[in-house]
Amino acid sequence: MFRSMTAYGRAALLTDEREITVELKSVNSKFLDLSVKTPRALSPLEARIKSAVTAHPISRGRVDVFINYVNSSSSGNTLALDSAYAEGYIAALRELRDKFSLTDDISVMTVAQNRDIFTVREVGEDLDAVWADILPVIDEACREFVAERLREGENLRRDILAKIAHLRTLTDRIEEISKGEIESARDRIKQRLIAVLADNRITVDENRILTECAIWADKIAIDEELVRLRSHFAALEDMAELDIPVGRKFDFQLQESSREINTIGSKCQNADIAKLVVEMKNESEKIREQIQNIE
Repeated sequence: MFRSMTAYGRAALLTDEREITVELKSVNSKFLDLSVKTPRALSPLEARIKSAVTAHPISRGRVDVFINYVNSSSSGNTLALDSAYAEGYIAALRELRDKFSLTDDISVMTVAQNRDIFTVREVGEDLDAVWADILPVIDEACREFVAERLREGENLRRDILAKIAHLRTLTDRIEEISKGEIESARDRIKQRLIAVLADNRITVDENRILTECAIWADKIAIDEELVRLRSHFAALEDMAELDIPVGRKFDFQLQESSREINTIGSKCQNADIAKLVVEMKNESEKIREQIQNIE
């Protein structure tokens, strides 16, 4: 089972006192890089938030968690009078009145126009109570996030398995061509050796010629590479069925299969095989690009 590393999840909760929104976004990364952004009042909860997120099957990717929190209750803040400042401010107003013989219109509303006489005191949140509301929202957002990763991962899995099936077909075609190519190449080398030796009036044992031809034919034989290649394909197909993160293992196994393809390409003496090898390399590269998106 594949999980994509790119996904989005969102959940929200609205109560009489609190409005909470949680969003998760992710992009590709070799490891899990978890970033949490919250209002300052919720900063002490960051460790809990990370633990809640990693409790879900999220092991790779650059994951950004955004939490928006609003306390809509009237008890969130309190307004207090700065008595010392107010006394000084009123005394200054009276001095202004007396010094310039102004009309005495000092009143509560006049004084209240100076907002500096009031202070806003934040009442500390009960973080445990806030956490009790936030945790279910985080869990819901994570479930949606993981579900989207699974949906996209399944699409990637089907596409990759189809490409592996195509690679198997190309492998069968190469094997079919190579069987006849070995026999044909052995005969050509034998005839060339006989002709060269005859031109130089050299007599060589027929068995020695056959041995040399066999040695050369063995050097261009790709039977072992084809066996190992099919083994790698089988391992890739098995990994695609596992219910654990396999992105890095899959990438490593794909590298092993690419080595076999390159070896086949370096050994081949046939133009048709060379074309098939190029096609296999292109298909493998497409799979590699897809694998970079898998957790």
